[in-house]
Amino acid sequence: MLTDPISDYLTRLRNANMAGHRVVDIPGSNLKRQITKILFDQGYILSYKFEEDKVQGNIKIALKYDKFTKEPIIKKLQRVSKPGLRKYSNSNDLPRVLNGLGIAIVSTSHGVMTSKQAQHENVGGEVLCYVY
Repeated sequence: MLTDPISDYLTRLRNANMAGHRVVDIPGSNLKRQITKILFDQGYILSYKFEEDKVQGNIKIALKYDKFTKEPIIKKLQRVSKPGLRKYSNSNDLPRVLNGLGIAIVSTSHGVMTSKQAQHENVGGEVLCYVY
């Protein structure tokens, strides 16, 4: 049994990135779908597809690499809030990742969004992860 599905999601992305895979399959959930949409909107992944063939579904993610150096676009995926120690921030104290070059994904009462969107909407929440 998995105790932290978000860490599993990030670890699968990280491992596929380091191995140079083009596509990675991840078991689906609503939170993982929202995180995947954010990664696509911010330009960290090439494309995604939600498959509803199983009970919980599946997410196929096409990873994005640099055209010339073949380096992965996602340099680091870091889990911030863990089941043993949750990290919450209000709208004024939301983190800036790499001085604004990366994103922090936050789970708020208005849904899952980046820290910049959460500051714009003036809501705080649980800081899930950093991506850069």
